[in-house]
Amino acid sequence: MNFDYRETIPADFHDTSRVWIYQSSRLFTIPEAFQIEDMLKAFVQKWQSHGTPVKGYANLLYGQFIILIADETATGVSGCSTDSSVRVIKQIEEQFGVNMFDRQMLAFLIKDKVQLLPMAQVNYAIENNYINTDTLYFNNLVSTKNELLDKWIIPVKESWLASRINTLQKA
Repeated sequence: MNFDYRETIPADFHDTSRVWIYQSSRLFTIPEAFQIEDMLKAFVQKWQSHGTPVKGYANLLYGQFIILIADETATGVSGCSTDSSVRVIKQIEEQFGVNMFDRQMLAFLIKDKVQLLPMAQVNYAIENNYINTDTLYFNNLVSTKNELLDKWIIPVKESWLASRINTLQKA
């Protein structure tokens, strides 16, 4: 699988554009992915902040991650417009029977596949060589386009996770 997502991110969005990443609890099927892409396209076309269109982007990457971007250099994103984006994600959750808000489920790239691992099992996974400090981790906490491009898929040792893993601190 090609994990060079950078080419899909719009170049004409400012580096400080706000980013939200929602990770699905499972891989979407191909028909589901097409439906979700249509839902995201429709949302972005009507996304507004206080009646002004938001310069937005939305995409489903790797069949499991929804990326939303708002370029606030043109129009700031208000609470109401952020709420509308959350509503579309909740609609996807309900329609497809997935969880998009579980921040305790972490995603890693293992053998060219996205693998989910509960936060509580990370130390066990390291101790048993399922993951290591060089394993690629999906850092869904990135908040700007620049961070998305540079810090989304990174080795565990370069992530916020490194400081929380007992095994890594002893190494």
